[in-house]
Amino acid sequence: MKKKILTILLVVNSILYSQQKILFDATKAETANNADWVIDSDLFNVKYSHGNITFNGNESNPQRFPTPDQSTVTSTTPEDYWTGGLSAWGIESVQQGWQVETLPIGQQITYGDSQNEQDLSNYDVFVVCEPNQLFTNDEKTALLNFVYNGGNLFMISDHNNSDRDGDGYDSVDVWNDFLNNNSTGGNPFGLQVNEDNIREASTNIAPLNNNEILHGTFGDVTSIEFYNGATFSIDQTENFSVTGLVFRDNVSTTGLDQIMVASVEYGQGKVLAVGDSSIVDDGSGDPNDHLYDGWLSDANGNHRRLIMNAMEWMLNSTNAILTNADNQNLKVYAHKNEIHINTKGNYLLKLYDLSGREILQRKTEQSQSFVLPYKGIIFYRLLQNNFLVKVGRLALTN
Repeated sequence: MKKKILTILLVVNSILYSQQKILFDATKAETANNADWVIDSDLFNVKYSHGNITFNGNESNPQRFPTPDQSTVTSTTPEDYWTGGLSAWGIESVQQGWQVETLPIGQQITYGDSQNEQDLSNYDVFVVCEPNQLFTNDEKTALLNFVYNGGNLFMISDHNNSDRDGDGYDSVDVWNDFLNNNSTGGNPFGLQVNEDNIREASTNIAPLNNNEILHGTFGDVTSIEFYNGATFSIDQTENFSVTGLVFRDNVSTTGLDQIMVASVEYGQGKVLAVGDSSIVDDGSGDPNDHLYDGWLSDANGNHRRLIMNAMEWMLNSTNAILTNADNQNLKVYAHKNEIHINTKGNYLLKLYDLSGREILQRKTEQSQSFVLPYKGIIFYRLLQNNFLVKVGRLALTN
């Protein structure tokens, strides 16, 4: 019996979590001027001028797959194994078992195009860090459909008047054009990037104790530092799920403006919006640029915790519903060593360790939480009337 349970769990885990792929965009001048928002580049020959791209300069020209190959990354591989301002993000993603790629300069952002090997339908997360060129109408539609159908998007901006490639548009313009001028006829994320430029360290974190981004596997987020970034305003009449997570100091955390980090759910997908690219900068990359370590050095490592918690929120907290339950919105999630269950009916929760050993059974009525004296990865099965309803995994910490 134990062997059968383990086999079931490993198969489910493989279906749910293997081959999860993150795509980092490089098509919107993300390496222009003193930016290097890529995970790895072997060439430095790009030149940006008034929106035009030529190959007689010295900016990063990232390839699709990082080198050395990500199969050689181990738990102790340093971030400078690859050459890019986002290499720490890339290396840590691979260390979590995810795969990473870059969408190189000149490629197209598509969704549902079977002729495009790097169509967004082949990826789970799309990272667009400080785009400096406008998305085409087709690309906007592709992004929206990607998220609506279950894809996840990191939309990272920078401050107002930060046009790096001289085409007249900075990342504030690019994101607002995407949000406000698209095929939906509205603002589907309920977000607006403010035309401001702030330099501030904030500890004004929204009091959302069960939020997986602020209080996730990688730790609690307690502060954020912007070194010239933009804030957001939100409109919950456009999207009821849009939530401010980090606010400027001395601003109400129940407000709708002056937000430094926000999250959104749209359709089946998730979005994290960050107003400053400096928080994901790891301080290494293009040798022709002057980069800074915002990943670990700034805010005492809180930036890393924020981004990696968000990755977990997008990927590993998306658990499979296997049958029609009374409440399709039921959730099972963990905060440290506390397990939370949100339901509206009667269920049986079964927990298993990595060996397939059952470590707990618990009947649930309505929403509840409890502490499990266990640390590490566990699997769960949720049953209703002896039918398997949902399976997934949880990461428990102290």
